[in-house]
Amino acid sequence: MKYKELSESILAGVGGKDNIKSVMHCATRLRFKLKDNSKADSAGLKNNPGVIMVVESGGQYQVVIGNHVSEVYQALLAESGLGDRQDASSTDADNESLFARFIDIVSGIFTPFIGVMAASGILKGLLAVGLTIGAIDETSGSYKTLFAASDALFYFLPIALGYTAGKKFGGNPFICMTIGAALVHPVMLEAFQAEQNGGAPIHFFGIPMLLINYSSSVIPIIFASWLSCLTERTIHTRLPSAIRNFTTPLLCLALVVPLTFLVIGPLATWLSQLLADSYLFVYQLNSTIAGALVGALWQVCVIFGLHWGLVPIMLNNLSITGQDTLLPLVLPAIMGQAGATLGVLLQTRDARMKGIAASAFSASLFGITEPAVYGVTLPRRRPFIFGCIGGALGAAILGYWHTATFSFGLASVFTFAQVIPKTGFDATVVAAIAGSAVAFIFAAIATRFFSTDSVAPVASAEAAGVRAEPPTVAAAALLTKTTLSNPIAGQVMPLEQVNDETFASGLLGKGIAIKPTQGRVVSPVNGCVSSLFRTRHAIGLADENGAEVLIHVGIDTVKLNGQHFIAHVKQDDEVRIGDLLIEFDISAITAAGYDLTTPVMISNSDDYIDILAASQQSQLDEGAPLLTLFK
Repeated sequence: MKYKELSESILAGVGGKDNIKSVMHCATRLRFKLKDNSKADSAGLKNNPGVIMVVESGGQYQVVIGNHVSEVYQALLAESGLGDRQDASSTDADNESLFARFIDIVSGIFTPFIGVMAASGILKGLLAVGLTIGAIDETSGSYKTLFAASDALFYFLPIALGYTAGKKFGGNPFICMTIGAALVHPVMLEAFQAEQNGGAPIHFFGIPMLLINYSSSVIPIIFASWLSCLTERTIHTRLPSAIRNFTTPLLCLALVVPLTFLVIGPLATWLSQLLADSYLFVYQLNSTIAGALVGALWQVCVIFGLHWGLVPIMLNNLSITGQDTLLPLVLPAIMGQAGATLGVLLQTRDARMKGIAASAFSASLFGITEPAVYGVTLPRRRPFIFGCIGGALGAAILGYWHTATFSFGLASVFTFAQVIPKTGFDATVVAAIAGSAVAFIFAAIATRFFSTDSVAPVASAEAAGVRAEPPTVAAAALLTKTTLSNPIAGQVMPLEQVNDETFASGLLGKGIAIKPTQGRVVSPVNGCVSSLFRTRHAIGLADENGAEVLIHVGIDTVKLNGQHFIAHVKQDDEVRIGDLLIEFDISAITAAGYDLTTPVMISNSDDYIDILAASQQSQLDEGAPLLTLFK
């Protein structure tokens, strides 16, 4: 039921099902392609406690959910009735850059089976550990069975890619999957082996064929699938309806499979080799600097969804050279954010944030860093930066020692097993462990002792355990103090008691909450209106002294779509303390079933040393001192 409710709110937040071209999901995100992004309510989605963050990148509208994204995805499909349309590629003309389209295509092709691909890589790594410690013998039936399980997806990768590429390019995925199967068919592999052993080359109606082993290949089947889908769209509507269901696949197979062996395959293989050689050239110029750059910037790429552009390079490296030095560089970046999250866990006094950090920390160790980044480190800024610095330091160590993986998977604690070569433990494995440890320990210690955001969310009363005055008179004399007046008459309560995890966690900033007794909001500062939500339920103010104030009237009141709210200002208007900003109907909103608890938050809390309640009173009049900001 909770997934159904969340999916309903997300569906409304993206502008309804009629605004959705396609939707898919990865490990933590729902990835939408919308007809009109302006119809989406990003602010409302960000305020939803079930949503960690909203990101627009690579032509996609991404809603970050967390580890239970697959359950929300299934509920969303059931609620929207999208069915098989969720993986179809849009044929609408989009004003997207080529790079954005590339990222969208790559993520759409690899996302559906990234989980089983990671599992296969982990199993391969564990088998390598078993061989190294003598727990299993390479000639045993047990090893062969488990190796087949771990290697099957990679060996028959063109078949899996054919299916997902066919869906992404908007064609019949089973035609593309059959093309992929033809590339790795035993007859063609036997002909390849015979030619390699000095046998005569084979011909297609007199045309000599350049045979290549396409097992584990990536690029040839993607190009072949695109051509198949293009052919299908071209001929399908031109054929009589009585025969098109079998004639279209027949013509696609008869045309595309020979073209793939004769032209597409050799050209794509040459491109694959060129891509691998180019990466190796850059890596060998200075592998230490290359490692530092990847370790520092990987999480930045993840934030914008750009990391998908590097996945084909990793798989291509494995296919061409049998090993990959790019994936190991990601491991310290993952461990850096995990360490920073642990630092926040050890540092924070907020019980709710401790719970969020603990969950995000465990997910990070297994390669899922979005909950940690969006929910813990990035909002606090310094922990995210410390995590990136730690990732750079650790990845530089892996780069220096040329650590490589021998199977694909998500960078996680299991990657340690995947970097073990068949010859056993060596310096590259030690470098992987040492580099990851450096990233983790540096980020954890730096966050714990050098992050300024160590203050729990403020409250207004002694029961909340927050001081109502600065720590010492001497310390206060050295600080710049700003007092924020109360914008709404009502009962004051700690922000952490708000029935909304996004507000209560302090993710949007530190502050306080008010249960209104009067249906009006006045300006608590001298400054200007920096933002006014179109639903008029929330307003942002920029104080002339530098504070950024967010006032959000009620919980989930965005769903009222502006009903019962009247705005008396517009964006960029100058305001003075006490100026009327918004009026709202308390009785009507309450009767509609909404909680009117109003968070008042300082969005740029990280710019302040301390934010304290200005009064211990539980009931405050409009204009009374509310918060004291120390800088």
